[in-house]
Amino acid sequence: MLSPVSIHGLLTTLLWMCVLCNAQSDSGSPVIQLRLAGEKRKHYEGRVEVFYNGEWGTVCDDDFSIYAAQVVCRELGYLDAESWAPSAKYGRGEGRIWLDNVHCTGAEKSLAQCESNGFGVSDCKHSEDVGVVCTQKRIPGFKFIKNHGMTVQVEDVRIRATYSHRKRIPITEGFLEVKDGGKWRQICNEEWTEMNSRVICGMYGFPGEKRFNTRPYKLLAKRRKKNYWGFSVNCTGNEADLSDCKLGHEIELKGNNTCEPGMPVVISCVPGRAFAPSVSMGFRKAYRVEQPLVRLKGGAMIGEGRVEVLKNGEWGTVCDDNWNIQAATVVCRELGFGSAKEALTGARMGQGIGPVHMNEVLCSGFEKSLTDCYFNRDALGCSHEEDAAVRCNVPAMGFHKRLRLNGGRNPYEGRVEVLAERNGSLVWGTVCSDSWGTMEAMVVCRQLGLGFASHAFQETWYWQGDASADAVVMSGVRCSGTELTLDQCLHHGKHVLCPKGGGRFAAGVSCTQTAPDLVLSSQVVEQTTYLEDRPMYVLQCAQEEHCLSSSADKADSTSYRRLLRFSSQIHNNGQSDFRPRAAHHSWVWHECHRHYHSMEVFTHYDLMSLNGTKVAEGHKASFCLEDTHCDEESDYTNNIMRCRSRYDGHRIWTYNCHIGETMTFG
Repeated sequence: MLSPVSIHGLLTTLLWMCVLCNAQSDSGSPVIQLRLAGEKRKHYEGRVEVFYNGEWGTVCDDDFSIYAAQVVCRELGYLDAESWAPSAKYGRGEGRIWLDNVHCTGAEKSLAQCESNGFGVSDCKHSEDVGVVCTQKRIPGFKFIKNHGMTVQVEDVRIRATYSHRKRIPITEGFLEVKDGGKWRQICNEEWTEMNSRVICGMYGFPGEKRFNTRPYKLLAKRRKKNYWGFSVNCTGNEADLSDCKLGHEIELKGNNTCEPGMPVVISCVPGRAFAPSVSMGFRKAYRVEQPLVRLKGGAMIGEGRVEVLKNGEWGTVCDDNWNIQAATVVCRELGFGSAKEALTGARMGQGIGPVHMNEVLCSGFEKSLTDCYFNRDALGCSHEEDAAVRCNVPAMGFHKRLRLNGGRNPYEGRVEVLAERNGSLVWGTVCSDSWGTMEAMVVCRQLGLGFASHAFQETWYWQGDASADAVVMSGVRCSGTELTLDQCLHHGKHVLCPKGGGRFAAGVSCTQTAPDLVLSSQVVEQTTYLEDRPMYVLQCAQEEHCLSSSADKADSTSYRRLLRFSSQIHNNGQSDFRPRAAHHSWVWHECHRHYHSMEVFTHYDLMSLNGTKVAEGHKASFCLEDTHCDEESDYTNNIMRCRSRYDGHRIWTYNCHIGETMTFG
């Protein structure tokens, strides 16, 4: 017969064994939960954190591999892993280091099934915390483990518009649905907050949420079949994505999957001015703020670029020290976009010019402008190699559906074909190539999401387009380069005028993801400028190569020319090589200077009076190429340099040279 003490001891042992049983999976390995955490990350990447024995901890990078990353990503519901990162790339974690010396084959269902030293057995520090980058695609029908305090994990999210709103572009209002376990489900609005709505709107490219009329949605909800997701959501409002929000408690779904007295969550968002909804097929003109304090430069796509701020009338950049998703989101919302997809560091969108205005920026995420955030005004030690940039969430406008490239050798080139309304129906047609140039090509490449324009073609006879789209439907196109679509550029409208006709003279483009970016050195120009008087007879070579002003063509051979001379140092800050269009075999040998000319015109030099009149001109026909240092790319605006010159009839001074800035004469 057992004594009471013995019975108590037996019960304790049995209870402990039961806990151990519950903590084991079917395969006998412990049940764990994973999450991605850390700094400067997107929702599908981060520091690997493990929930075990009631406590969150990290994983050491010793012996970690891409196979282990694959197991982690699939356990989190992603299709695969792209890469992994050692040495606390996403910041140092806290608490226990649960796993060390992890060896996976890639076939394991859970990280707990991989070989390791065992839970809690590690000689690592948090400076060795491992991170992973997963593919963005979710596993269809994946069943996520739900636990209070975890972040929200679902396959997909959408705003489902009502029938009356479905023709609007973009969709700004509708029922919120999440895809979980392969099925679309509504969320009960019982504990839904404005902060939750703010996050959803940001994901879809909208800077904020707004109130809406609940009555029609209540009527619709009564008629619709409901399939509720069984959890609430807790967002603080400064998250860039729903997957960064915390999962709330489980909601009790009463009879027939309802959530009395609630109804499905409805989202209503305020679009930025450039993306105002329109029922018609046309879009409003690109919105330009009169005096913006923040702008994006150097990005090929809508809503991306190097961050620049205006201070004391001068544009400057932001140093990437402490640059994170909250600060990037403030910039994106300020410019009329949604939350930030990415906070980029290390001049990923090109190096700017001028001063570095802000350093060590710290934002809560709720500021109206980046200039309202705390920052260190002293940017000592920050160079343009550390310029911060952003990629923003932008609304789904369907821009790419109104334009296509046809006949090219790859998806990045071809004849431009546009969708236009003719006689009450939509037809595909070509664009007249009169006045077609780089600015117009830039808009086409941006609208299609194909990057920068590398070429603008005025003849496309070598590209076999769609025969049914041969007719010219757009002409007189003139773009400033800031437009979001070709429709927004100036053009003739319905009355097409194209003297050359379409066919072989239809407009075409070639796009590229990277581009060269030529920047002149102002310092070299200022330091080397001087005047020289030379007789025409010793300038024969310069005249043959068209380096002199056109007025020299009529000058007497015994006359003198006054030359403005200076050295020219031009750097390529882009991600692509700058090469002459002509191949080596077609370069022209010039006997005078005994060198080859690789292109007809490399640089134009114009001397202007204070009222803007051109008083002298020159150009450079070739260049020396030396690859000494490769930087990130920028944009077209810094390819021009303006200088002040003072001439007293005998001497000349060059000063106040500016790159990429407008200079008013007077």
